[in-house]
Amino acid sequence: MTATAVLTARALLLDMDGTLVNSDAVVERIWRRWADRHGLDGDEVLKVVHGRQGHASMAVLLPHRSKEQNLADNARMLAEETSDMDGVVPVPGAPEFLASLLGVAHALVTSADVGLSTARMAAAGLPLPHVRITAESVGASKPDPEGFLKGAAELGVAPADCVVFEDSGAGIAAGRAAGMRVVGVGPRAGIHRPDVVVRDLTQVRVEPAESGAVRLHIG
Repeated sequence: MTATAVLTARALLLDMDGTLVNSDAVVERIWRRWADRHGLDGDEVLKVVHGRQGHASMAVLLPHRSKEQNLADNARMLAEETSDMDGVVPVPGAPEFLASLLGVAHALVTSADVGLSTARMAAAGLPLPHVRITAESVGASKPDPEGFLKGAAELGVAPADCVVFEDSGAGIAAGRAAGMRVVGVGPRAGIHRPDVVVRDLTQVRVEPAESGAVRLHIG
């Protein structure tokens, strides 16, 4: 991996939490409370939950619990998360990065549902991309590649011509399984072997290229 690179792509697929929006404060509050309720270590829980849908994290953390229980618990968690925007802010460089994508094929691919993704992007003052793949759009959570493959299909771009922006291990694994190159964003990303890593989105510059492609100057 290198912190300096130029990648050419025809479409960009963007995770939300940890990539465009810093929601770590609320994620930590809510999942630590959940961990306490279930007698689990909060630090260990937080190692699992980033990037996954809530019920998928619960399936890992409480493997003997039924899918129905996890889905019901996840619905409660989503309601709690959607009502708590305290500390939700944009990742540095996110407003400028999204503004630079005018005319560039791009999609939001998030494990959040429509309500949560809409609320968090608004709280961070960020515009929602026209194409959005949310929890309702897929049958399998990251690290399954379904979301990224659906995003590419919605944009009409081959997976190999897409670049994913992700912060979590589950998301980076999903992007790689989809056959896409991955830019890792933030402190969690580096250990999961994305193609390149940036501290935040201030280290990414978007330049138009020929035939509708873009060059990403990383670093």
